Amino acid sequence: MTQKKKLVNVFLVLGLVGLVALVFVTANTPGTADPGHTPGVYQSVWALLPPVIAITLALITKEVYFSLFMGILAGGLLYANGNLELALNTILYNEEGGFVNNIASVQNASILVFVVLLGSLVALMNKAGGSAAFGRWASQHIKTRVGAQLATILLGVLIFVDDGFNCMTVGSVIRPVTDRHQVSRAKLAYLIDATAAPICIIAPISSWAAAVTYSVPPDSGINGFEMFLRTIPYNLYALGTIVMMLLIVTLKLDYGPMKLHEENALKGDLFTTPDRPFADADNEVPSSRGKVIDLVLPVVVLIVTCIIGIVYTGGFFDGVGFIDAFADSNSAMGLVFGSLITVIFTFFLYMFRGVLSFKEFMDCFPAGFRSMCAPMIILIMAWNLSGMTGLLGADVYIRDLVASSAGAVNIFLPSVIFLVAVFLAFSTGTSWGTFSILIPIVCNVFSNSYEMLVIAIAACLSGAVCGDHCSPISDTTIMASAGAHSNHVNHVTTQIPYAFTCAGVCAVGYLLAGFIGYQTNSPVAMVATPITLLLLAVVIVVAAKVVKKKQTA
Repeated sequence: MTQKKKLVNVFLVLGLVGLVALVFVTANTPGTADPGHTPGVYQSVWALLPPVIAITLALITKEVYFSLFMGILAGGLLYANGNLELALNTILYNEEGGFVNNIASVQNASILVFVVLLGSLVALMNKAGGSAAFGRWASQHIKTRVGAQLATILLGVLIFVDDGFNCMTVGSVIRPVTDRHQVSRAKLAYLIDATAAPICIIAPISSWAAAVTYSVPPDSGINGFEMFLRTIPYNLYALGTIVMMLLIVTLKLDYGPMKLHEENALKGDLFTTPDRPFADADNEVPSSRGKVIDLVLPVVVLIVTCIIGIVYTGGFFDGVGFIDAFADSNSAMGLVFGSLITVIFTFFLYMFRGVLSFKEFMDCFPAGFRSMCAPMIILIMAWNLSGMTGLLGADVYIRDLVASSAGAVNIFLPSVIFLVAVFLAFSTGTSWGTFSILIPIVCNVFSNSYEMLVIAIAACLSGAVCGDHCSPISDTTIMASAGAHSNHVNHVTTQIPYAFTCAGVCAVGYLLAGFIGYQTNSPVAMVATPITLLLLAVVIVVAAKVVKKKQTA
């Protein structure tokens, strides 16, 4: 037995022993074992234990499914106070967090359908030879690894409507280009992920803008969309991530686990670890009749129809204004409409041009579904884990924690709010849930200081995006791995050092913004943004030089 297998077995045993101990502890915890009971650990720090277990095990064992299951099981046992029957029923059928109800949710089911349709569309474009043709065309115009990575960033910035849509679309289009220039799949996943949520949270026309708009309490007297626009210059993590990507790519300053992945990619190994996700899709033999238009045109139609689908769900065609339609939309349903119309369009495009036979076209649907099975399983389990965390009152615990700190010196609060939002989003895997919890609290705390209110809400949004960006159980992180055809754990472990570097500098930046905003109560506090970005650039350059010096020593 190899050393690695021995280590995995040790953690398996430790995990099982821990769960047995948890059963005994929770069995003696006050509370009843009926469907309407309140768990003994409700609204306490122990409510955060399930995601902590899942994330820790995932980072140690590199096994995502097992780690998520252990976190879900721990959450069920904690909720049921050790009652195994109630724990099983909670995990499977609870109305708020159960496995079956999560799948049956219209929102979640729409995301799954969208993922399947997009997986099928990618399979179609690959089989038709559109991806290969685009790769050949791009190789004539993109000559370097830096150029391939900058093209990835540019495409990610252009597709700002929705983060999940961004991840899957950018990955399918740019993967042949980055492969040709020996960019590791982990690096590609990072670039995709870093241009998803961080871009959407500063894009006025996006599903994220709509979510923020509706998170501002209507009785606060604040225009939610106007507030969203005001927070953009203060969104340090989103702006910092963009600066960080550009510096890392243009100056070739990789560090941490990513450096190893990039060095191996230059030697011909794009993955570093033995796992080869989506190997069948990557090895698909394309049609020799495919052209660049067979990829570009479906992608353009996909973008247009998804935007139309999103505003359609918001009532745009019933007379609602474009911005209001975006704010009141159901983005998941809109993406399903757009992707389905694109698949139909692609059918006629390929059939009329004779690129694929009817049988080849239909064979791409099960192939696309198979390629998306892994990310869908992770998504469903992540939703289940998030539901367990909600049942234990983790959101209430964090809300009360932030509210209780409101008596502290106001200049420190933006930084505190940022760090709390990072922790909550990282633990639960949801940025939308995080800022929907924290924004009403922030509105109450800073009701008498508008500029501090803007800074504090920006800190909340920034922290929520940061936690979501690097959380192993975030749907955006999962779909970034799927879009890049990267091992999920590889993506997480290589991305975390970059995300935490940016987060640490941003925490300092919010201290500065809070101090200036408290003293002036004016937009002059925006001076903290360029100072923070400059500090981040210095930190990245120094970190990369330290790593290089250690390697040459």
